[in-house]
Amino acid sequence: MASSTITKGKVPSYMAHGRQRARGIISDREIRFKCFFQNTILDVLRARAGWQEAQGDGDWDFYWCDREWLHSNYDTVFLQEHQKILHFRNHYELTRKNLMVKNLKRFRKQMDKESKKIDAQAWDFFPSTFELPSEYHLFVEEFKRYPGAIWIMKPAAKSQGKGIFLFRKLKDITDWKKGEYQPLPDPNIPKDIPETYVVQRYIDNPYLIGGRKFDIRIYVLVVSYNPLKVWLYRGGFARFSNTRFSLDSIEDTYIHLTNVAVQKTSPDYDPEKGCKWSAQQLRKYLLAKHGLEKVKNMFFAIDNIIVKSLQSVQKIIINDKHCFEMYGYDILLDNNLKPWLIEINASPSLTASGQEDYDLKFGLLNDVLNVLDLENRLTGKEKRIGGWDLMWDDGPVFLEAMAQDTGLPSCLTVNSFLGCQNSRKEQLREMYTLAETYKSSMNTINAS
Repeated sequence: MASSTITKGKVPSYMAHGRQRARGIISDREIRFKCFFQNTILDVLRARAGWQEAQGDGDWDFYWCDREWLHSNYDTVFLQEHQKILHFRNHYELTRKNLMVKNLKRFRKQMDKESKKIDAQAWDFFPSTFELPSEYHLFVEEFKRYPGAIWIMKPAAKSQGKGIFLFRKLKDITDWKKGEYQPLPDPNIPKDIPETYVVQRYIDNPYLIGGRKFDIRIYVLVVSYNPLKVWLYRGGFARFSNTRFSLDSIEDTYIHLTNVAVQKTSPDYDPEKGCKWSAQQLRKYLLAKHGLEKVKNMFFAIDNIIVKSLQSVQKIIINDKHCFEMYGYDILLDNNLKPWLIEINASPSLTASGQEDYDLKFGLLNDVLNVLDLENRLTGKEKRIGGWDLMWDDGPVFLEAMAQDTGLPSCLTVNSFLGCQNSRKEQLREMYTLAETYKSSMNTINAS
């Protein structure tokens, strides 16, 4: 048995590249893994041929760790050349609600300053947001501009709908802010620091199906920030509320919060169905109701959200070739099919709500391991691996061959197929449909 691959030291792993000799090709032996979680990811790892669970603190090649372990250990461990670990060191720059918005605002301002002319619509994908208590007075000014508007309060660092509430009047948050903005008579007197919240304009015109609100969980895999390399998963799901939408009862969480952790406490919740549609079901429904052009534009707008959000932290995230991140993006559609970024999760739930959900997550995670390729089977030039499509590789990724087959310009052949079937036949059929739409529109233009 080789010596332990974790070595305590003073230099963080991301600064220690080259200090230790790389091991031989990992595919010449069993791959040893560790896993913090007791859910679908553990099933996937145990079922994978040629992979073996590491015992205790022994030698490992792959670690699906929790965020707390990473924060406690990352700066004091050396990683061998081949080792892979979940999470980048400061992933929270994108996954804490307040930092996500702060970085998006900063990046938008930077782009505006550098180019002087940015497409404002391309950046209009997150609601007006303020951090409390630090931006309370800015929030009050904005609040007064829109009398009667609904706002939503969220703890910056919590998930699963915990601590969220809606309000229309400032007095509704009096208990929350009471005493927090009064000067202290003596700065040496200890005082509890209030929990950081974000307050957002509530999207009060959500797209409804069957009268119910939903959001879309989208999986995004980042294997590098420098250069930025991003994979988008074709699968995903829409999470529905269990109660018909209404603005008359803003205190009813079953109406307004689509989190499974909230909805599963509803009296008539069906654990097998889980209030979910697959991304494929949602795409088919929207295509049938609104047509290809509108739905295509909607999915392109979602691509824009993913890329710009990642670019906003590209120079901030501590890049490390040992690290990867599988994000869970939560996107809400309004009744104009405009997508809004609600939040980004660093640890999207991998616990299945039913058999269909389990099958989705099992395939998703197995394909993650295929992309990471610890077995050294890939060429490095793949644009599709299982259900993952390479959408960004230091720039947008296109399907050149597909463009030749269909006559489409490259701008319409971006390698992104969220909600599409996993078969190449279905992909080709959709691309040909796009081609016909494009040619038809060009003929109309030329005729006029």
